[in-house]
Amino acid sequence: MEFDDIHKNLVEILGDDNVYLNEDMSKHSSFKTGGMADVFITPSSKEKIVESIKAINKYDVPFTIIGNGTNLLVRDKGIRGVVMSLYDNFNIVRVEDDKIIAQSGALFSAISNYACRASLAGLEFASGIPGTIGGAAKINAGAYGGEFKDVFHSATLLKRDGTLIEADLEYMNYDYRGSSITDEIIVEVIVKLTPGEVSTIRNAMVLLAKKRKEKQPLNIPSAGSTFKRPKGEYAGKLIESAGLKGYEIGGARVSIKHAGFIVNTGEATSTDIETLIKKVQEIVEKNSGIKLEPEVQIIGEE
Repeated sequence: MEFDDIHKNLVEILGDDNVYLNEDMSKHSSFKTGGMADVFITPSSKEKIVESIKAINKYDVPFTIIGNGTNLLVRDKGIRGVVMSLYDNFNIVRVEDDKIIAQSGALFSAISNYACRASLAGLEFASGIPGTIGGAAKINAGAYGGEFKDVFHSATLLKRDGTLIEADLEYMNYDYRGSSITDEIIVEVIVKLTPGEVSTIRNAMVLLAKKRKEKQPLNIPSAGSTFKRPKGEYAGKLIESAGLKGYEIGGARVSIKHAGFIVNTGEATSTDIETLIKKVQEIVEKNSGIKLEPEVQIIGEE
């Protein structure tokens, strides 16, 4: 597939510095694996995002949106078409009274720090979540008893035809690690918080950071919790009970520190990781009768 025309069109909109051909997606995934994206773009404003979408719509090419890749496994054959990253250049945050307004590429953990400095409570659980607020809003990210839906106020969404719409909590229709968002692009998110004491908020964040450091393999490439939590169970516990802690395929391993994490030991391919995910699902289901559902989003050409 030739991309000369679409590349030229996108450069006219975004400039040379924001349009890349054959971009290595291992640089944009916390697993540090993955093939090439045909075209990779990094718009810096809502207007540029809208213009880019309208330009892409003129061509019969696939289109993928990503944040900072912390919940992403890109297959080794890469991604065809255009990949738009809303992390690199689209991450402005501002505080207004008890609300925080953030462009979708802003880091969720950074926003929890904005909240703390503004004496706003409710985002302590997010202090160690590495993804963007756009990704968090889409999947209802959560940890340690907190979920995104608990603080969500509203969001600006871009439909694939270039139309902007406002979404409230009812529109998002949140459930565990999911929402109604499918093809829409989350452009901006507003969270509503509760006034609190900076010291109390900071202490809670420090305590959660300590728990994460003790229990999670934070120093090895991964995408966080690999599987969603089954109702009434814990994925890590089920995996460990199946005797899979430390199990390896190629350079991919079920973490010895926390069986709910699959990690890249240094030489893993995306195929290694995806194969291990499937193997864990198979063995855990055979052992417990429970089919684990990946929390990691797997994209790219098979």
